[in-house]
Amino acid sequence: MSDFQLIEKEEVASLKFPHKDVMSDKDDKIQRKIDLERALTLGNLEHLKIKIFFEDDSSKKVTETTVWGITADEVILKRGVIIPINRIHKII
Repeated sequence: MSDFQLIEKEEVASLKFPHKDVMSDKDDKIQRKIDLERALTLGNLEHLKIKIFFEDDSSKKVTETTVWGITADEVILKRGVIIPINRIHKII
């Protein structure tokens, strides 16, 4: 995952996200949802930060943060910053 640029979570709010999903494989999408649920649990119970590898309209990026919530379409970070789930490559 060395081709991802590290950014601060505060910078995410200024990014633009296309609607197209970065994943095409159904099993990968299922795993992404499982990983997000785990990240939410770790964030709420343990206050642990995780890395979210995602893609905006210009490049691949990674941020280290705590997941505060998940909707059907978005991951909610601190201060209401959101990342569309369909733009996430990996969560670790």
